[in-house]
Amino acid sequence: MTPERFETLAEAYGGDVARWPDADREAAAALMAEEPAWAGDILARAGELDAALATFAAPRGASDLTGRILASAPQPRARWIGWLAPAGMGAGLAAACAAGVLVGAQLHAASSTPAASEADAVVAVVGDDDLSLLLDEDA
Repeated sequence: MTPERFETLAEAYGGDVARWPDADREAAAALMAEEPAWAGDILARAGELDAALATFAAPRGASDLTGRILASAPQPRARWIGWLAPAGMGAGLAAACAAGVLVGAQLHAASSTPAASEADAVVAVVGDDDLSLLLDEDA
């Protein structure tokens, strides 16, 4: 282990080598045996930081803060409301389609009703006086 790696581990994991990664503990112990004064200084500085961090208490919110947050959260809706709107839109679309089919069928039936004969259609258009003229000319 290099001295730089030892310092990096001390800064990251603190002055207690027992909290360091298992893979680095043996090498750290070997370096501490070679350079006890230097390693002791590094671990002492890291230990001071550990002690300072241990005195820090995380801020806590007001005791009723959780209750107020939960009270102001939106309440879940009933599950049936989730499918009610799409079902209503689907029913309206189906009704509109059915009405369109019925109107189309009625219009088609009214327009495709044949006259009794083509002569009846001509008579309906041509008056009685004109009909005798048409019949005489053909004879």
